[in-house]
Amino acid sequence: MDSSRAQGTSVVFDLDGTLVDSEPNAYESARLLLARYGVAEFTWEQNARFLGISNREALTVLRAEYGIEAPVDELVAGQDAIYLELAATSTEAFREMRVFVEMLHAHGVAMAVASGSSRAAIAAVLKGTGLDAYLTEYVSADEVARGKPEPDVFLEAARRLGVAPADCVVVEDAVPGAAAARA
Repeated sequence: MDSSRAQGTSVVFDLDGTLVDSEPNAYESARLLLARYGVAEFTWEQNARFLGISNREALTVLRAEYGIEAPVDELVAGQDAIYLELAATSTEAFREMRVFVEMLHAHGVAMAVASGSSRAAIAAVLKGTGLDAYLTEYVSADEVARGKPEPDVFLEAARRLGVAPADCVVVEDAVPGAAAARA
């Protein structure tokens, strides 16, 4: 990171539900995965309680609730594979957020993404939406010890940007992420 860009306030964005409308893909990937393991009905409403937390944490809970014997790592890999197929082709960036990111970029503001999604999913979404031209730094919850609502992904994003956490503004849409940002 060029230290001349790391001055002033930096912005760290959550990805899913904040920059992009990926929740339909996240839900569909979970629904399809669970169907493979015999869960016939998994509704949008059932999925909504997992918004803002990592896939691993959500799948750990779902595995226990539905008595799925497969290891969590297998479930995570399965959902990631399904999600990656959907993410690259059917994710839309929110128009206003795209304009905001482009404006910040034009003003030289350092930006990063901090997400509960896997690193591969973040990359696929950013590339599929064209936001990768502006958001080259990103951190997955898989890369840190604790996911949201703990602050680890945001702290790591600040570190990668070369800025103090206190010099970052976090843009987030979910309660666990807002708690992580405050922490």
